[in-house]
Amino acid sequence: MNIQYTPTTCPYCGCGCGFNLVSVDGKLKGVEPWKRNPVNEGKLCPKGNFSYEFVHREDRLTTPLIKKGGEFVEATWDEALDLVASKLGEIKDTNPEALAFLSSARCTNEENYLMQKLVRAVIGTHNIDHCARLCHGPTVAGLAQTFGSGAMTNSLESVAHADCIFIIGSNTLEQHPLMWRRVLQAKAKGAKLIVADPRFTPSAKKADLYLPFKSGTDVALMNAMMNVIISEGLEDKEFIENRTKNFEELKAVVMKYPPEKVADITEASADLIKEAARMYAKADNAAIIYSMGITQHTTGTDNVMSTSNLAMITGNLGRPGTGVNPLRGQNNVQGACDMGALPVVYPGYQKVIEGEMAEKMMTAWGCGDLTCRPGLTVIEMMNAADAGDIKGMYIMGENPMVSDPDIKHVKEGLESLDFLVVQDIFLTETAELADVVLPATSWAEKDGTFTSTERRVQYIRKAVDAPGEARSDWSIICDIAKKMGSDLFNYDSPQDIFEEVRTVTPQYAGMNKERLEKPEALHWPCPDEEHPGTPILWGEKCATPDGLGVLMPIEFIPPAELTDEEYPFTLTTGRMLFHWHTGSMTRRSKTLDREVPTGFVEINTEDAAELGIKNKELVRVKTRRGEIEIGAKVTPDIMKGIIFIPFHFVECAANTLTQSFALDPAAKMPEFKVSAASIEKME
Repeated sequence: MNIQYTPTTCPYCGCGCGFNLVSVDGKLKGVEPWKRNPVNEGKLCPKGNFSYEFVHREDRLTTPLIKKGGEFVEATWDEALDLVASKLGEIKDTNPEALAFLSSARCTNEENYLMQKLVRAVIGTHNIDHCARLCHGPTVAGLAQTFGSGAMTNSLESVAHADCIFIIGSNTLEQHPLMWRRVLQAKAKGAKLIVADPRFTPSAKKADLYLPFKSGTDVALMNAMMNVIISEGLEDKEFIENRTKNFEELKAVVMKYPPEKVADITEASADLIKEAARMYAKADNAAIIYSMGITQHTTGTDNVMSTSNLAMITGNLGRPGTGVNPLRGQNNVQGACDMGALPVVYPGYQKVIEGEMAEKMMTAWGCGDLTCRPGLTVIEMMNAADAGDIKGMYIMGENPMVSDPDIKHVKEGLESLDFLVVQDIFLTETAELADVVLPATSWAEKDGTFTSTERRVQYIRKAVDAPGEARSDWSIICDIAKKMGSDLFNYDSPQDIFEEVRTVTPQYAGMNKERLEKPEALHWPCPDEEHPGTPILWGEKCATPDGLGVLMPIEFIPPAELTDEEYPFTLTTGRMLFHWHTGSMTRRSKTLDREVPTGFVEINTEDAAELGIKNKELVRVKTRRGEIEIGAKVTPDIMKGIIFIPFHFVECAANTLTQSFALDPAAKMPEFKVSAASIEKME
């Protein structure tokens, strides 16, 4: 019997927990603690504990598939790759802008880097995006404007040193349990916890102050908190004077939002708003934690900038226990953004519209001219596909048929394509629509790096062989590039690719194999090999041209879709403890799936009584996009007029109901968190 322990990084949320994969005779059998890993110190959530269960599933993709006559048939790699290269080449030769690519927050930094290089250096377009568009696009856009860089300001460990923690738009206990552990450590030392949420979540139940408020009114709520802070002289005048600009402009706006007025907008208690503001402002070190509850709005960028306003006027930046801490939903969504898998930036957030950046990348890659025109975002891609302007798509490790808003529209777009390639580990709902399916390796079957929500770059390590003929994403991309005539993809390993990443990505320049192999790994920015990495940002100055944080005066804008007589409820969506994203991995874990086998709709007890809806009864939920049948979860733990559906379950897909017609103007984020809906008993 051959037993091996392979230290690696979790493939689920953005916390970046480490553990040992245990394999016996080449098969995964479990996980064991990796206590030296500083992120989680040997502790794991249920998803991490059972992360190995999906890897050897019998329905893994093991050979390339080509659709013929509406049915998939097995093909050789040469047949599949020749077809992909040929079809992509035909469309490229006619119009490179008619091709679009989705990269993946589930894949490694190295694979995301190669995908964006393929798109730019071989295809000749910037039409590349990934799921960050639909989770933390507003974080990148918002914090870049206020701090000069769109990333988490502090480390996870730093939160344990806070005296007050303000959580808004995040059910941290369920969605990021090992970050929640740091919250509990802070509370054990006396920290106060404020949770603002339309639902009385497990996180909210541990709060010292729970602040229920209506989904979509975040800007008004935070403006009211700043109104109280400034009115009562609780702002940090020295920090504002020395480290920020635009305070008077901000003050002029927030003074229009007294708590009593905002109570009417948010349905939150004016007294609770005042108490929350004082609790946050009076703390020596106060941290803000948020996630998709504030980003997935047409005002997502405004919401994010409001958090940075709140932190800056109270001087809560650049120290342990402070900062603005967005929690990434996927294991490598931070890394995929860092690698330039976005339509507006190269690796390291270097803007594609700037000619000098194009020159830099052309020199580094040795390629021809690079366009300076931004590409399409994922929503724009689907719209363009439906309109016939996008002819071909290549989707790596994404499942928009469950994750994207208005699934009916997504399907119409994908079915309108002349050619669709999907590269994944399972035949997902999106892969079923493809012309060619390429079998990839899971995280347990390859080497590379992930970058966590706290900007920590860590290794994943191959523990077992892939099934059948499945291949790593990076090697597939290299072969397609070569078959399309490129000589720019001659890599022998992920390490080769990472060495190139370092040369073009300033934040990663000082990271080498020897340094990253240590359990502590490194936080970017790490500009040279003598630099220790940067767990906490903005200690002395921000990354703006003058080093000052920019306070942004922001007016409240209502959600794009408001309730009415026909659709009287506000639908919001989210995640849960036992499942992750589209369920393609967790729902194939027998342990996790047994805990929560299907979806549900939460409805307030009083609302349910008025409609005659009983707990666990099948109901119909409708919006202007469609309808689903789903079991009711009647509970007092959600505000009246709000309903909530987790989006992991394709048989009652929440995103059948969400909308894509209105987008955040800066980040192009659709409004997952507010849809006008109706709910009724089944006949």
